[in-house]
Amino acid sequence: MKRITILILASAILASCSPAEFTFIQMSDPQIGFLDPREDCGVTDSLFRRAAERANGIGPECVIITGDLVNVAGDALQDSLYRAGRGRIEAPVYEVPGNHDGRTPDGRFSFRRHGCAFIGIDSNLIKGQDAAAEREQLEWLRAEMQSAGRCRYRFVFLHCPVFLEAADEPEQYFNFPVDKRRQYLELLHDYSVDAVFAGHTHMDSTAEWEGIRFYVAGPVGTPLGRGRSGFNVVKVRNDGFDVEFLPL
Repeated sequence: MKRITILILASAILASCSPAEFTFIQMSDPQIGFLDPREDCGVTDSLFRRAAERANGIGPECVIITGDLVNVAGDALQDSLYRAGRGRIEAPVYEVPGNHDGRTPDGRFSFRRHGCAFIGIDSNLIKGQDAAAEREQLEWLRAEMQSAGRCRYRFVFLHCPVFLEAADEPEQYFNFPVDKRRQYLELLHDYSVDAVFAGHTHMDSTAEWEGIRFYVAGPVGTPLGRGRSGFNVVKVRNDGFDVEFLPL
């Protein structure tokens, strides 16, 4: 009887230490008011509300919103509609700013879930002119990545993609400056980052470099070009993770 009890306890301990399988969601660019024909921003607001409802139906561990929360920073109506839509999401929500949001005091985050590292940074600093603030964030990012060394997966979130199709592509509005791109790619590689999640383009896409996966989520709000309104659903398993874009 004693041996059976010990075996049961050992099994329970092993089960509790096993990496959990879970789901999280990446949303991007709700951008309340962007190309919205209604003065009350009703189209983009309804898309964000629909995204919140779909997310609640999935029941994710958390939701990450990668920027362009509103179209015009400081607009009272857009801000209130965004906050109301964000409040409808039942899971914990984390966000980083986009170029339409401007810089924010809480423009980055770092937390852990089930042995995985979630790190968000403000890409406005990388695309902007405040060299001192960008250097400070870079040192913070390096320290966070170092502390995540034993995590089973390391996920990074930002608004502007590091690159779109190729690491050596020319600089443009939708990617990093070439010199900064090299610097951040080296950092991501050195600390074995598994995936980088971005938005900004209003079109979903994927790329890969040196084993790191790069995902650009289509917008929750108004799409552009071949884009679709929706969000990324990330299913983390014990032996890997899958990312699926879910159209609204």
